[in-house]
Amino acid sequence: MSSKIRKQIYIEPRQEHLLKAIAQQAGVSEAEVIRSCIDLHLSGITAPQIDIAAWETEKEFIKEIKTRPVQVGGRDWQREELYER
Repeated sequence: MSSKIRKQIYIEPRQEHLLKAIAQQAGVSEAEVIRSCIDLHLSGITAPQIDIAAWETEKEFIKEIKTRPVQVGGRDWQREELYER
């Protein structure tokens, strides 16, 4: 038997009803139905890809801002400039 990790979740009453019905019809445990549903759902999701080049660009931007002289009265950039990047 493969090792499994115990998880405790909360479900809605309607989900409980459906879960019990599906498990009974399929002749499997409720846990097996949940595992199958998780596998089915996760198979359609791709992991986000990390854009290293974009991160390097942002690190350079941060480094450049840190080297700017201190401005009397506050910063020399606006928050909106960050969103335009």
